[in-house]
Amino acid sequence: MRGKIVGAFCAMAAVLLAVSCNPNTYKNVNYFQDVAQDSSWTVPVTGGIIIQPKDQISIIVSSGRPELAAQFNLPVVSYQAGSESASINSGYQRLVGYVVDNEGYIEFPVLGRMHVAGLSRWELSAQIKDQLRSSGMLTDAVVTVEFMNFKVSVLGEVNIAGSFAVNGDKLTVLEALAMAHDMTIYGRRDNVMVFREQDGKRQMFVLDLTDTAFMDSPAFYLQQNDMVYVTPNKVRAGQSTINQNNVKSVGFWVTIGNVALTAANFIATLSR
Repeated sequence: MRGKIVGAFCAMAAVLLAVSCNPNTYKNVNYFQDVAQDSSWTVPVTGGIIIQPKDQISIIVSSGRPELAAQFNLPVVSYQAGSESASINSGYQRLVGYVVDNEGYIEFPVLGRMHVAGLSRWELSAQIKDQLRSSGMLTDAVVTVEFMNFKVSVLGEVNIAGSFAVNGDKLTVLEALAMAHDMTIYGRRDNVMVFREQDGKRQMFVLDLTDTAFMDSPAFYLQQNDMVYVTPNKVRAGQSTINQNNVKSVGFWVTIGNVALTAANFIATLSR
């Protein structure tokens, strides 16, 4: 009889092990499931993010004649520690940027009002450089344009949700997830949403990270102020919080109880 009971436990353990090792489980976790070994494909060229109304950008003009270049640069503003007041050349220095107005213009020193919306930072740099050189005001101008407010938000089933500042002007959705310390085990790899506001419109893209085709999506490279949302899977959706403890739903415990009761009945039957 003892051998029958041991055999029953072994059989139940084998069933549970088979369920836990179900290969379908890995399909819900792995990225790039369609990638073959040693595969390669062409990477599209991206021009970086585009300047939009309400963006903040810095523009620095350099030259071999600093006294001439100075007239095209905004002053460096400094802030005193513990104070909201600003002054010139004292305390902690901060570069002043240009805020793009609702019509897509900035007021640039000497050159006046310029339309910059719809341009990349490289295109704006070339445009200012050409104007300075063609006018003879600064023939050796070097113009550097940087974004000062490039940030994205990552929410949902990630390990560290939040808003992240980005250096440069190129960020993929995978890099954004890496900044959020990747998805949790409960995040759906096949249903990652990207929300974007551009040209007065709000767009939503759905990415399936298990299929490399998502790399061809317009949302693969993120734009400023994009929001990435990782949707929860069915396991997470079926969970609830009780007394502020991380406890699984009542249905989960009912299932466990049913399994235990079935096992007890099975053992009792064998022992008769």
